[in-house]
Amino acid sequence: MAKHVFDEAMALTAQAEDQFLGRTSPAYWNMVGPFGGISAAQALQAVLQHPKRLGEPVSFTVNFAAALSEGPFHIEARPVRTNRSTQHWLVLLSQTGPDGQAAVVLTATVVTALRRSTWSAVDAVMPAVPAPETMARGSLNRPVAWLQRYDIRPCAGSLPEQWDGSEADSLTQLWMRDDPPRPLDFCSLLALADVFPPRVWRRRARMTPVGTVSMTVYFHAGADELAATGRGYLLGQARAQSFFNGFFDQSAELWNQAGQLLATSHQIVYFKE
Repeated sequence: MAKHVFDEAMALTAQAEDQFLGRTSPAYWNMVGPFGGISAAQALQAVLQHPKRLGEPVSFTVNFAAALSEGPFHIEARPVRTNRSTQHWLVLLSQTGPDGQAAVVLTATVVTALRRSTWSAVDAVMPAVPAPETMARGSLNRPVAWLQRYDIRPCAGSLPEQWDGSEADSLTQLWMRDDPPRPLDFCSLLALADVFPPRVWRRRARMTPVGTVSMTVYFHAGADELAATGRGYLLGQARAQSFFNGFFDQSAELWNQAGQLLATSHQIVYFKE
């Protein structure tokens, strides 16, 4: 059986201690460089493959310092502190430029932990939306490769039909999963947290250039819960709180079809006037 295109993108080769080699994937290419969600997932994959890893991801923060170029890259994933039940990681992703010098293009911090069964509760309420099977897929006439890798079914807050500068609320709700479907894991969940179209496009109906500067994802489920989700759809909801002097934020929640909150995220995004 052929390997899923996502798993091909996640393939890393271990080198010396804390060192990994990877390569950008043309299947997840964006307008300038790869889709940010896939680069973030590759950084997390280095931690997940590290022989010293303790537990499962709880928090992941990535800072996009520059766009990746097509080709190979180097990842350093180093545990900087290991406690009894938590572990703190520093991740640096670098590429060699035309001048032959290596430069960092992405930094990340990761917290992993040994979760223990305790009292649990969720205050976030899953939105009431039609089932994914009843919703039409978004347009397949998509200008960038990475959007072809996802089955996205908008429920509310689609992108404007006319880019006329008219204003609307920034809320979007949509069903999503990998295309073709694959079992959910931490890396694919992380990438899915970044599939929402830029909030400024929804809010203002103006196709302004944008780029995520920093994104944090909090994982509210373990490997068993992700395995139970399987190849099912996730319901994602995203909104912005503020657009100010060239930057806006985005908060998002992702539920599985059983109504379990799997992850929340927050990011800050640059937009150009």
